[in-house]
Amino acid sequence: MNEVLTWLLDIVQNVDPIARTIIAGIGILLETSVLIGLIVPGDTIVIVASTGISNWLEYVALVIIVIAGALGGESIGFALGRYFGPKIRGSRLGQRVGYENWMRAENYLDRRGGIAVFVSRFLPVLHSLIPLTVGMSTMRYRKFIAWTLPACVIWAVTYASVGWLAAGTYRELAGRLHWAGYIFVVIIVVFVLVAFGVKKLLERSQRRHMELPGDGDATTREDLP
Repeated sequence: MNEVLTWLLDIVQNVDPIARTIIAGIGILLETSVLIGLIVPGDTIVIVASTGISNWLEYVALVIIVIAGALGGESIGFALGRYFGPKIRGSRLGQRVGYENWMRAENYLDRRGGIAVFVSRFLPVLHSLIPLTVGMSTMRYRKFIAWTLPACVIWAVTYASVGWLAAGTYRELAGRLHWAGYIFVVIIVVFVLVAFGVKKLLERSQRRHMELPGDGDATTREDLP
């Protein structure tokens, strides 16, 4: 297993660090701006890119570029929603997203305002729909960015750290332990399971806010008992 894993990690690490970081940033930008995240999850892009990190400079650069890409993508999503939201929602792609998912995003944003923007960064489907939905709402761009920035920072640091930790640990042990590859797999699997569990808990705790419409003003909150 070590040979195969070393070969795969070397492929990623042999990509020019600048190019690898830029690709990750572009991937995240597209994920949050044009619904590509519904097809190619951004977490996969960042974890793969982070396995090629070889020093702190590359780590910091990746985190910064991923944050910038996420903010840029969400800003584009906001602008698309503001100027073309109804057309996108009524397009063939928008219809494939599903009426129920659009309504969940709209209700959630309407009822929870900035909290919905923050939490949606960690929820499947909604993380791609909320920027567009915010653009179609009454929320100002400044407030949108103020809520999404800390979420993007937490997300980028977490995923970049896990990929670097898993790959770095494997590279340190590969020469001494023939089963070092399993340590890499365990780290990734445990993280994926924890992330999945956290997403499910968040979604369950917020589900009630997604099922009922609010007052039509995304700048206010309507808390349910």
